[in-house]
Parts: sequence; structure tokens; C-alpha cells
Amino acid sequence: MSQSLDRALTLVSQLATGPKTLDELSGVIGVHKSTTLRLLRTLESHRFVQRDGVHHYRLGTALFDLANRALEERDVRRAAEPALRDLNARLGHTVHLASYEDGEVIYIDKYESRHQMRMYSRIGRRAPLHCTAVAKILLADLPAPALQKVLATMEFPRLTANTIIGPTAYMAELERVRANGYAVDNAEHEDFIHCIGAPIKGSRGEVLAAVSMSVPKVLLDFDGLLAHLPDLLATAEAASIECGYVPR
Repeated sequence: MSQSLDRALTLVSQLATGPKTLDELSGVIGVHKSTTLRLLRTLESHRFVQRDGVHHYRLGTALFDLANRALEERDVRRAAEPALRDLNARLGHTVHLASYEDGEVIYIDKYESRHQMRMYSRIGRRAPLHCTAVAKILLADLPAPALQKVLATMEFPRLTANTIIGPTAYMAELERVRANGYAVDNAEHEDFIHCIGAPIKGSRGEVLAAVSMSVPKVLLDFDGLLAHLPDLLATAEAASIECGYVPR
């Protein structure tokens, strides 16, 4: 690495801890103030550094822009893969990853069950909005106007005895999802399978995707499935951290 680049990066790292004076920064990189000033002026011209008053320097806006771009361009599927693969390997049940786009919830990744009974779901298939855990997670995070727009076009076919019917009941379900931080599909989509889902969040706390674990009822009853909720929530948090989320 060139000496000038190394010194410039050191200056940026130091400013990450707070504003610094020219004297302080010169002491950190061990050069004369004139050399430090030249580096700072170059960084300032590219908005990596900005002057704070007469004697202090702080980080510039270009760094925040670059950080946001880097986080936005991260592939949630790739970032979440280690955590989801580990959950699937440890428990052996089907794990889905789904995302929301233009009124639809799409499965974007799947880790097959290691048991003989398997789900027909596949990557690229749409998830029903009214009766799947992943859809509940993703719609619960929508702004109110966007959610109302989706609800206006939603249909609520009864697929099982437990399927939620109608927008009023569905809105109440989304309120429970927001309050609990997870969603369930209690044999609402298929009467022989139930599911739990959790959000994968980004750097601003926004929901980027939903992860779910689906299990045939013959393998686990509903209470048994809920006993794995801590595993799912830990998986969702681990995936979120890889996507830039900072837990409180």
C-alpha cells in the first residue's frame, strides 16, 4: 500500500472516533502539519473529510453515501445463507427465504427438509399473502398507504379450516405480528403443515426479507414447532447482522 494512501486511511479511521484538530491528526500519522494538511485537503475535495470550524476536521458526507450504497447492494440471499443453512442443518426442517416486491411475496431461497415429507414450494414461486408466515412478516412492515393498496387487491380464499378470511381479521393478525416480532402459519395454507416466520432486517431496521421454518404436523405439533421459535429468531438476527443491522 502506498504511504500516502495508508496515511489517508489512517486519518479517516481516526476521524471515525470524532472531530480532531490538525495537530492531533499530524501526531497520529507522525508527519509535519503541512503534509497532513495536504492529505486532508485531498480528502476534503472528495467529501471524505470536512472542516468543522477553523481548527477541527470530521468525516465527510461521501463516506455515509458509500456506506449506504454498500449496504443496499448486499445480496440478502447471499448474506443470509450461512445462518439459514445452519438452521436447516441443525433441525432438519424446511427453511425458506422470501422477499416482497410490487405486491407479491416470492420465495428467493429454500433449504430442503432432511425428512421424507417435503414441501412443493420452490424458489421463484409466489407465497399466498393471506396465509403464509413469510407474507405476514413482509406485509406487516409496509407503510400504511402501501399496505392499504395491497389489501384492496387481496383475495382471501379459504384453503383450510384455519385460513384467515377477510381484511379485518388479517389486519388484526398483522398487529399481532408487529407486537410479537414473528408470524405463524397455523395450518392456514396447508392443513398438514405449519410454519413460523421472522424478519431479516437491514441497517435502518427495515425488513429486507423473511425467513421461515415449515414442519409437517406429523413430525411436530404446534407447541413443538413454537419451541423452536428461539432458534428461528436467533437465525433471523444472525442474518440481519450480516445485512448491516445493529441489534439494540
